[in-house]
Amino acid sequence: MKKITVIGAGNVGATVANVLAIKDLCEEIILLDIKPGLAEGKALDIWQTAPIFKFSTRVVGVTNDYERSKDSEIIVITSGLPRKPGMSRDDLIKTNAGIVKEVTEKSIKFSPNAIIIVVSNPLDVMTYAAFKTSKKSANKVFGMAGTLDTARFRAFLGEALNVAPKDISALLMGGHGDTMVPLPRYTSVNGIPVTELLPVDKLDAIVERTKKGGGELVNLMGTSAWLAPAAAVMDMVESIVRNQNRILPVCAYLDGEYGMKDIYLGVPVVLGENGIEKIIEVDLNADETKLLTDSAAAVKEVMNVLDQMAII
Repeated sequence: MKKITVIGAGNVGATVANVLAIKDLCEEIILLDIKPGLAEGKALDIWQTAPIFKFSTRVVGVTNDYERSKDSEIIVITSGLPRKPGMSRDDLIKTNAGIVKEVTEKSIKFSPNAIIIVVSNPLDVMTYAAFKTSKKSANKVFGMAGTLDTARFRAFLGEALNVAPKDISALLMGGHGDTMVPLPRYTSVNGIPVTELLPVDKLDAIVERTKKGGGELVNLMGTSAWLAPAAAVMDMVESIVRNQNRILPVCAYLDGEYGMKDIYLGVPVVLGENGIEKIIEVDLNADETKLLTDSAAAVKEVMNVLDQMAII
């Protein structure tokens, strides 16, 4: 792959550019931001690690120069503002949807065939905003959420079981936030169901901690996470670039799957060179179905707020 563009050079965007470069997934990464000098400085800092990490991917920072991103094959959108004290949910949606709309329009003008991965929050509705703005096929526009949330779930389970998190396979669905749906029934350690390794109360506590995983980090640091989100983006990008066809949970557009239509929601998909190659529909029991339905209702409510604003 020749070029990947990362929009937004904050903690998440710069770290995404960094981990993608270290993986040598493309010839060039464009890191773009609106603040003069920020992307240029961070890109230069990353490039100076190339002799140490031994990568060849050229990292270039630019200020608002979307033409420099021309012919990107993947665009990662991290732009947006965090929710500030006194800011309502609707204010946050309006502000960030406006930002996502603008950067999507400007980037696809020069890279009309690019796959778009959205990281901006509120994740589910911002992915929907990018989809509506780009007017691209749904398999080319999706969000990073489940990959991050599942990584947190696996990390917590690894800690509780004192085993390597990489040996844990887990599934998590639904919205990105308190209504997400971790699925212990589909979670195992090298094939051993996690339900046989942990008592129900401990498993339930880990599920609840996963749901509030982002908030836990904000409370500790005073800001949202960036290392694990960037790693999750890298996992997705690598599967696309190398056409690995890995099954990963992402925020995808549903058009009848799981009985839902016209909604972006976290579900397992096959990720390959065309983006989402296939949405996987797993069998859910009555309790799991209710949790997913409730999560979808919460996401749909926020999507409806965006639609009523008529920004896009």
